[in-house]
Amino acid sequence: LQGCGVGLLHRLGRRAEAAECYRAALLLRPDNAELHNNFAVLLARSGQPEAAEREYLQAVACRPGYADAWHNLGLSYTQSGRYAEAEAALRTSLRWRAHDPEVWNSLGNVYQYMQRDDDAEAAYRRALAARPGLAKTLNNLGTLRQRQGRAGEAEDAYRQAIAADPGYPEARWNLGFLLLAQGRLAEGWPWMEARHDPALARPIAVRPAPGFPQWNGEALDGKAIAVWPEQGFGDQIQFVRYLPLLKAAGARTVTLICHDALLPLLRGAAGADRVVPMSEAGHLAPHDFWVFMLSLPMHAETTLATIPATLPYLAADPARRAYWRARLDMLPAGMRVGLVWRGFGGHVNDANRSLPDLSVLAPLWSVPGVAFVSLQRGMDGEPRRAGPDGLELLELGAGIADFGDTAAIVAELDLVICVDTAVAHVAGALGKRCWVLLPAIHPDWRWMEERVDSPWYPGVLRLYRQRHAGAWDDVVARVAHDLAVIAY
Repeated sequence: LQGCGVGLLHRLGRRAEAAECYRAALLLRPDNAELHNNFAVLLARSGQPEAAEREYLQAVACRPGYADAWHNLGLSYTQSGRYAEAEAALRTSLRWRAHDPEVWNSLGNVYQYMQRDDDAEAAYRRALAARPGLAKTLNNLGTLRQRQGRAGEAEDAYRQAIAADPGYPEARWNLGFLLLAQGRLAEGWPWMEARHDPALARPIAVRPAPGFPQWNGEALDGKAIAVWPEQGFGDQIQFVRYLPLLKAAGARTVTLICHDALLPLLRGAAGADRVVPMSEAGHLAPHDFWVFMLSLPMHAETTLATIPATLPYLAADPARRAYWRARLDMLPAGMRVGLVWRGFGGHVNDANRSLPDLSVLAPLWSVPGVAFVSLQRGMDGEPRRAGPDGLELLELGAGIADFGDTAAIVAELDLVICVDTAVAHVAGALGKRCWVLLPAIHPDWRWMEERVDSPWYPGVLRLYRQRHAGAWDDVVARVAHDLAVIAY
């Protein structure tokens, strides 16, 4: 085992070689609990959670009192959403190491996922009693408080976490998210730069390496700058509005890089001298600077009063509009309303922001004089989850090739009703009326707190918020009432 240097290989990231060494060592020492546990950690980091679980179970079978392996097993169960099993594993770890702050912190997270708030707080308090100033626990306490709507206490917890560990990116990101949600934009933008910190457990944005420097606010007179995409489709649609500000600051050339599916919609964006799909970004010519798209509001020192909110700032292609108009003419006379009830399945908050299925929106069909159109399929490639029979719905989603098609359809509608997904930003950017259904748990910062409108899309977007987690019936009832008012 020593000759194999398995620990060194693991640390160097040579995972395939390390895995072979672990397997060879376990043939010689199948009862070695540490080998099973360490091999499991390697497997987990290599994206093999089921194999990792088997090794953790082998480790605790070899040594029932192996607290670290029980903790790791609990973390594995947590990541797969098996919270009852995670709780049991973590409680077993604490049986052998009763005051371990890391395990108490992990248990608090499980309770928070289970919405057992009192238990979560108690676990976090036990962790902090064992290790005062534990940044990750202070941060987790902040997320608990924020979910409970106790924003002041959440802010205090995040700031305590940052004071305890100024380099801890999760707390900086969460503080930025909270400040932006409160409309404290100038304070929030700098903290949000933590989103591309490589130390973040799940980086929100990955820093590119185009071969020229990142822009940090230097003078742009006569300079060429490349604007890099990040996060989701909706983010790019929302913040492309900042390109004219770069031109106004003196930039000679502004190159917009965007995800390929957005190219037909964004190729005519104001302020862009050139629009390059992400698939061709590897061949980008040298520029003076590059900048993340969502860093532009920070550099512009954007406040609520200075959001560049002139609408529309994007337009649908006339030829595509004509094509989709012919499809929409199949509908009976009346108001044309587009529907999107699920977002991209890979989104971290999709379980909360998406509707279970179309049947949740069934009350909308009680409104006379309205014809409904599904925009459900598109960039994510996910099949629509049908509701009950009898809901007349023109399904266009399967024919949507990219956001150029989405924009063309939206431009021909009277109203879009959707969950928090990219279609809301398409509608907003086109100046089309759109009603957005928002979850009670972790609504995105850009919709802010308690507002029923959006300063990013003034006079266009209306926000319908859940009053209780998972309770969509009341939201849909309010939407149906308001739809009946405008449909007549």
